[in-house]
Amino acid sequence: MRIAWLGKKSPFCGNVTYCREITNALLDRGHSIDFLHFTDESEVSGYSQDLHHSNSYHNNSQDVSLPFLYKSTIYTLPSPRSSKVLIESLRDLKPDLVHASLALSPLDFLLPEICADLNLPLVATFHPPFDIKKRNITSSTQQLTYQIYAPSLAEYNQVIVFSQIQRSLLHKLGVPERRIVVIPNGVDPNKFSPGYSTIKQELKAERLYVYQGRLAAEKNVESLLSAWRKLKMPSNCKLAIVGDGPVGATLRSSYGSEDGIIWMGYIADEQRRIEILRGADVFILPSLVEGLSLSLLEAMSCGVACLATDVGADGEVLANGAGIVLDPRKVISQLCTLLPLFALHPEMIHILGRKARQRVLDQYNLNANITHLEKMYSQVLHQQKVRLRF
Repeated sequence: MRIAWLGKKSPFCGNVTYCREITNALLDRGHSIDFLHFTDESEVSGYSQDLHHSNSYHNNSQDVSLPFLYKSTIYTLPSPRSSKVLIESLRDLKPDLVHASLALSPLDFLLPEICADLNLPLVATFHPPFDIKKRNITSSTQQLTYQIYAPSLAEYNQVIVFSQIQRSLLHKLGVPERRIVVIPNGVDPNKFSPGYSTIKQELKAERLYVYQGRLAAEKNVESLLSAWRKLKMPSNCKLAIVGDGPVGATLRSSYGSEDGIIWMGYIADEQRRIEILRGADVFILPSLVEGLSLSLLEAMSCGVACLATDVGADGEVLANGAGIVLDPRKVISQLCTLLPLFALHPEMIHILGRKARQRVLDQYNLNANITHLEKMYSQVLHQQKVRLRF
């Protein structure tokens, strides 16, 4: 199958990781992927390597640059030429279908009409973070994003979301149920697996607590740091912060090694990130809004005891004992109660780690999710053929 994938390769965010993991998995199954994304020519040479590492990379797959005026981790502003470039590219590529991992761009709203004119079936992955309970300004803004997008999503052939909560929300906003399919994020449990690690020796830690992700306001990392400082944990307990982002410099200037906090920065090397997770005892995700965190799933797959706030689909992932679900309004107080327990009762770490790993094997296995995606593609193509016949 030839798939025109419209997604993101920069700047780094969850959408970038999603695009990389799914397209490489599809390539490994023999599909052809043409990757269309907002970039300029100076960036393309580095990006092309993202797909080339797959053993099944097709020589006829293409990387297509779409012009833009501005892009960030949150949204993208295309140039006036972008829709013309997209249309011409799709005409030349002649894909079987188009899959858009939506980049929160005005072009997203034009895609149904563009693809209808070209007789191309259109699939979307819609994954802005959210908090269904609207407990803060950030979550209210995300709710507005869902409301704005719903009428357009109703025109897509299929819309992929990561949880039943998202499915219900979009349906309430007018997207027909038959057009919404739940295919959650997934990880490769053979790659992200428990194993030997020397990270504790390297960081001189007997107990290692880890946050891994972007350092942005909505991730609420400062609540974790504040709780950690307030606890005055023993010197053999360390908190490693893996990642960077817009609030990174501010946080680093306020919290340091004197608090037992280790700033590891953004780590591009996947094997290094896996080594850190394999050596971690506890993974903490204190976000105010989320979609479905891949970092959380990676930690769970490595057998790490996990704590995450009940936002997005993360609470659903950890439900029924697979981890500890935090109230985003009470992060500091709950962490002050919970974090010392893991130092005093290490058996909790092993019990929760085993349950977390099993939850990934049962429900968030990338291989099973790709099979589900392929079946959905086949159904969409069949429906398209029936429509064209009549």
